Amino acid sequence: MPSEPRSLNPFRVLVRHRNFRLFWTGQTLSLIGTWMQSMAQGWLALQLSDSAFVVGLVTATGSLPVLLFSLHAGALVDRTHKLRLIMIMQSLMLVEATLLWWFTWSGNITVPWLLVLAASNGVFSAFEIPARQALLVELVGREDLQDAIALNSSGFNLARIVGPSLAAAVIAGAGLAWCFAVNAASYLTVLVGLFLVRLPPWSPTPAVGTPMEGVKEGLRYMRSTRLVWALMRLVTVFAVLGIPYLTLMPVVARDLLRTGAAGYGVLLAFVGVGGLAGALFLASVGQRFRRGKLLLTSSVSFALLLLVFSVTRSVGLARVLLLGAGFTMILNSALSNGALQSIVPDAFRGRLMSAYSFVVVGLSQVVGAFAAGGVARAVGVQWAIGGAAAIMLTYTAWAFRRDPELAAL
Repeated sequence: MPSEPRSLNPFRVLVRHRNFRLFWTGQTLSLIGTWMQSMAQGWLALQLSDSAFVVGLVTATGSLPVLLFSLHAGALVDRTHKLRLIMIMQSLMLVEATLLWWFTWSGNITVPWLLVLAASNGVFSAFEIPARQALLVELVGREDLQDAIALNSSGFNLARIVGPSLAAAVIAGAGLAWCFAVNAASYLTVLVGLFLVRLPPWSPTPAVGTPMEGVKEGLRYMRSTRLVWALMRLVTVFAVLGIPYLTLMPVVARDLLRTGAAGYGVLLAFVGVGGLAGALFLASVGQRFRRGKLLLTSSVSFALLLLVFSVTRSVGLARVLLLGAGFTMILNSALSNGALQSIVPDAFRGRLMSAYSFVVVGLSQVVGAFAAGGVARAVGVQWAIGGAAAIMLTYTAWAFRRDPELAAL
């Protein structure tokens, strides 16, 4: 009997899986709050210090704990109840957002307090992100895992479009502090959804050795599994060289495109719309393409789009290029994530996702952003973005030739 044709509905996985529907809805609402807090936190840092360096320092302070602790967090994720760990971390994030609201609303906020709260949120994220990524397979199963990852990316990009716009309205109407209050309230939506999730009883995996030995075991697995190692190298190159173009966008908007702050917001919106379209495309028809071919196409296209973007001085063309960059960037990241999760045994899932978080959140924000800023300062922002794009393009050609397993995915 022929198999039933796969539905083109990008939200099919939400209809099929109640647990994922609860998780995705709460997570997307929470991400809107997170984007609101991120925008308001940067603005608050600028108000308190009148220093671009302090603004960057606050951002780096929030990402540094992910770089420092995520690998150790992965060993914990593989040894503990993932859903419970996520609920604990989300509760702590709620407390952090509430404290940030109170300090700001009461007029007691200072730069040191802002750094402490940003670092605290980074520590919680170091544990929450790999646990959340590793939980997906328990919510939807392996068959729908790629679609679930793509739909997660759609929620992230929807939040990236809605969050900053909503933050601007809240700041204008109620004041900066209330962005943090909205974010605190958004964590409640996640916790309610997670509380309603029903999973089979958790069976702990027997742990052998210390957590540090668990970290080393996870790294050995990644290094000795050829396809996993090839994918992790590709993820690292694109995270460190590709994602930081977003960090440089204010400079592009002001110095190259002459658009001002309003134009900067529009440029980011085009990235978000492209990313949302890419995620929905992958969730609806991505399974009809060979993953390796789609990964190669998206990797080459993303690098080429950034290369052209780095030399354009037309605002209209820049918007179109950013639309495509957002689309192909999400395809590249979601396909890589899905391929990694489809390969890894459950016993190593938390550690692999912690390494993924280490690269995508930690290295890209701490190393990639600082390096891009340094190159931009030395030789110009167009060379920072264009040079990184040229390296990504060269690496993609080399990687797919060296590791044919990538193309055969």
